[in-house]
Amino acid sequence: MTNTEDVLLFGALAFVWGTAFTAIEIGLETLPPLLFAAARLDIAAVIFIGAVLRSRTEWLPRTKADVALILSNGILVIGAHFAFSFLGQSHVTSGVAAIVLSFTPIITPVIAIRLLATERVYGTDVIGLCTGLAGVIAIATAGGSFDGQLIGVALILASAVVFALGSVLTERWTGVLPTTSLHAWSMITGAVFLHATAAVYSGASLLQVTWTPSAVAALVYLGVFATAGGFLLYFTLLTRIGATNVSLINYASPVVATIFGATLLGEEITAATVAGFALIVVGFALCNIRPLWQLTRSTRKAPAGDRPLGRDEVRVHGNVYSTTTDLQTYLQPGD
Repeated sequence: MTNTEDVLLFGALAFVWGTAFTAIEIGLETLPPLLFAAARLDIAAVIFIGAVLRSRTEWLPRTKADVALILSNGILVIGAHFAFSFLGQSHVTSGVAAIVLSFTPIITPVIAIRLLATERVYGTDVIGLCTGLAGVIAIATAGGSFDGQLIGVALILASAVVFALGSVLTERWTGVLPTTSLHAWSMITGAVFLHATAAVYSGASLLQVTWTPSAVAALVYLGVFATAGGFLLYFTLLTRIGATNVSLINYASPVVATIFGATLLGEEITAATVAGFALIVVGFALCNIRPLWQLTRSTRKAPAGDRPLGRDEVRVHGNVYSTTTDLQTYLQPGD
């Protein structure tokens, strides 16, 4: 990322997705986790619907692949992912939640190997997975007691797994629905899923919760900036710098989350948390050593200003896809 504008966009994305964990922590003081997550998607869905209407783009699903993508994104990538992460963060700090969620790019290839015939397993993948998992365990068992910390980490880890599963499943279908319309439907599906889950889980409704000024501010920030704005920034960067560079957001946003959690909420940054994060980063590097090496070589050989990947290509977990067909199916685990 040599372009100043790209660096600024990356920094903005790291900021909104990192501070989202702080906003979740604030909202969880008075709002039920699942209902809080559902309301966040309500706001984002309205914004995406407005974008679709304004652009007058195709909005009705026309193929079975469109429907499959909407359900996979809405129920797994968005709905279940937010359900587990919001529940998990009610037990752990915002920094810990962001760090454990950064395990997602490590677990994704493992699932892809089982579901996608084009994926292969390498020794570095196995070592990277074990290293990253050791980092998660170090964070989960920090303090030596199997209490709420362990429960919270387990829920956040489940969030990473369902997100990875949904992301891999979307690679099996090629829809024709435009990206904005796909994500509008996905947000709606995720919101409906979370409202139904909240009703079954606790019977809570939006009319029964206590709406404090801080809770409202946290909800608006999450819906408008972290979700709608965050995904807009993400897809802009994806077309400008490629997926390899954008994937580093998984390790920039936890740093932001940890700093803001410590500064605004007084959360403690423990040695175990730092060590666990370091292991997860090493695990990510091992799982992505080949594409990262190729990126480094391409950057060295390419003239200044050239992109490592073509404008119509992105790399998703080691595979190169055309943005004209596959970009619409891929999301990052931004909170």
